[in-house]
Amino acid sequence: MNPYRRVYVEKKEGFDVEARRLQAELADFLGVQYPEFGALKGLRILHRYDVSRLSEEQFRRAVETIFSEPQCDRVFYGAGLPAGKNDRFFGVEYVPGQYDQKSDSAEQCAELVLGVRPRIKTAEIYIFESSGEPLSGAALEAVKRYLINPVDSREAPERMPAAREEDPAETGEVPVLGEFSRIPETQEAEGAFIEELREKYGLAMSGADLRFCGAYFAAQGRDPTLAELRVLDTYWSDHCRHTTFTTELLDLEPAEKGTALEGAWKIYEAARKEVYGTVAETKRTLMDMATIGARVLKKQGLLSDLDESPEINACTIRVTAEFSDGSSEPWLLFFKNETHNHPTEIEPFGGAATCLGGAIRDPLSGRAYVHQALRVSGGGDPRRPLSETLPGKLPQVKIAREAAAGYSSYGNQIGLSTGLVAEFYHPGFIAKRLELGAVIGAVPQGWIRREAPQRGDVVILLGGKTGRDGIGGATGSSKAHTGESVDKSGAEVQKGNAVEERKLQRLFRSPQVTGLIKRCNDFGAGGVAVAVGELAPGLDIDLDQVPKKYAGLDGTELAISESQERMAVVIAAKDTEEFIRLAAEENLDAVIIATVTASEGPGGEIPGEDPRLRMTWQGKTLVDLSRSFLASNGAPRSARVRLSGALPADPPEGDPNEKFPPGVLLDRLERELCSLRSGSRRGLQERFDGSIGAATVLFPWGGKNQGTPECGMAALLPSREKQSLTASVMTFGYDPVRAQNNPYEGAKGAVREALAKIACLGGDPWKARLSFQEYFERMESPESWAKPAAALLGALEAQLRLGVP
Repeated sequence: MNPYRRVYVEKKEGFDVEARRLQAELADFLGVQYPEFGALKGLRILHRYDVSRLSEEQFRRAVETIFSEPQCDRVFYGAGLPAGKNDRFFGVEYVPGQYDQKSDSAEQCAELVLGVRPRIKTAEIYIFESSGEPLSGAALEAVKRYLINPVDSREAPERMPAAREEDPAETGEVPVLGEFSRIPETQEAEGAFIEELREKYGLAMSGADLRFCGAYFAAQGRDPTLAELRVLDTYWSDHCRHTTFTTELLDLEPAEKGTALEGAWKIYEAARKEVYGTVAETKRTLMDMATIGARVLKKQGLLSDLDESPEINACTIRVTAEFSDGSSEPWLLFFKNETHNHPTEIEPFGGAATCLGGAIRDPLSGRAYVHQALRVSGGGDPRRPLSETLPGKLPQVKIAREAAAGYSSYGNQIGLSTGLVAEFYHPGFIAKRLELGAVIGAVPQGWIRREAPQRGDVVILLGGKTGRDGIGGATGSSKAHTGESVDKSGAEVQKGNAVEERKLQRLFRSPQVTGLIKRCNDFGAGGVAVAVGELAPGLDIDLDQVPKKYAGLDGTELAISESQERMAVVIAAKDTEEFIRLAAEENLDAVIIATVTASEGPGGEIPGEDPRLRMTWQGKTLVDLSRSFLASNGAPRSARVRLSGALPADPPEGDPNEKFPPGVLLDRLERELCSLRSGSRRGLQERFDGSIGAATVLFPWGGKNQGTPECGMAALLPSREKQSLTASVMTFGYDPVRAQNNPYEGAKGAVREALAKIACLGGDPWKARLSFQEYFERMESPESWAKPAAALLGALEAQLRLGVP
């Protein structure tokens, strides 16, 4: 192997915008505690590239054509850092296993230009120039804490990488957890033992789930493998199976008579009777409250545009698209919202970027082209100094800035218009960030083929390679966030690869491609285990066929890694060669990794045999679980809910003729206009491109001077052949203060606000379709369970009274 060669690239004066911005940022944020930041002579940022597998001539050519631009960059060759005697400096690089887009893009460019794929390692070098005494050690440590997030980065060593780096060996060991055979008999000892197991393996599942597993494997006469336990923990996580939402709610009826909340409760009970009949055996759950409104309105004929299928990748409705030539055709409109609160809290850039990437992949897996995005975020006051940051937390200003950069970077790279950006500031978000992405996409209905997978069909993994990034993300979202999360949860946050997902978008814009796909899932939480495992009742998965980012991954890691920008598609065996050829035209890897062993419907299952999910790795069985056990979602759960007393009493009606003393209204207005609630979000919105794709109907800022924020977004349907005249419209409703004070009223108000905005945008609010996103504390008491229950009752009441599902 050729030795590594090093080069530093720095922007020339006038082009060093990033360095000047960071210098000002440090002076403002850290200068309060360390005044020496305000006296810095200068701050320099150098991009370091360590390159191997290239000759000297190839290396020089790569520097001149890939790493730098002669008109705006300075280049320094060699291992020595171009820093002065009094300068202080350090470097930052990603921790091993995290995706480094700069490195990957540089390697791909070098392969295109030179015909050789080099190995490239990158780092950012920060040099602090001082005209007098060098920056103190304490100040340098402060800036390291500010710039280096241990979740994904570390201080880069100054030494050159070793000339030869051996890839770690891959072993074929399949760890079996013998502890399951030794569960104590006494209840007290069993409880302690179960908690020890949960702590040892970092499990999100409850003690009851572990006992449920123990009974299953005891009946099988064996102990589970580590991979089986990890797969079950992922399958039964809140992220994948909404276990909190399917928890049975006990003692739910509110005791306080005559309140508005009691009226909503009666509406819920009447809806249950209408949908389930007089004897309702269906359990009361948050999921039931969230979905029963649509069921009632569907029975009443108010949801005739719903597109129903076994694929539930995103909300889907049928629309008629009209075109400038006078023609029209049936289309499907997809919309999806999701949050990445936990990842964005601990790694803002990657968490926000993959929030958008994950939201896009859901309609995309439905073969739709996503043409517009909306972002709603919430944080604490970003003006608070570093000294007020909670221990173990990132500063609120760092989270806000890097999250905005991550979301906008991903959207701009993939080519997606972000039509509406809103950010709320409230003390409640200091506990955990709110990071919500919502997208809307569409596709001609005739492009989509939906068929049940049949025995003998194959599953193709399409797109990105698999690494350690994202392992534990699904279960991590079910755990409490603590001061140790930034140190222990690094692998849970992925780095998005927008360029790879853009290739997937381009591939799925062809009816020739979509016509070959029977069913599709995107790789989100759970990786291969969930994305592939959900496609058919019975599957044999060969993990050795899964493309890897690097060697050394074991079978468990391959099974549950949530590496981004991948799709699992079910294809008839006879169509595989054609599909792989079409994928290669977009420079996408497409590899057969599984075979369908039991299909859906009558005759699909083998008589007398429970369909199974099997995974093999290096010739050994890693996972062998029955489909019915996987689908059980673990042990039954229940929770007591105390609606009475959990919410404030209905406020007394005010006197409409009340007179305010002179100056009171002006004082209130002034305080409101000076608050963060009323602050302009223009600088934030301008970080996002609202015009990509030339389909935007409304710019984010309208009016004569383009200074008035729009209350929503609108874009023409993304037709390739003809000019569309039909636009999709999306907006949202939310008030964190109202939602905190009274979740029931907050939810009703959110629905009313969203529909009012639809009307203001020129849409028909009665044809709107609602999608809810809940944001609540961890439910550990009857009163805490009452808050989401009350909110969903309020949302249900609003749906049914307005007739909008």
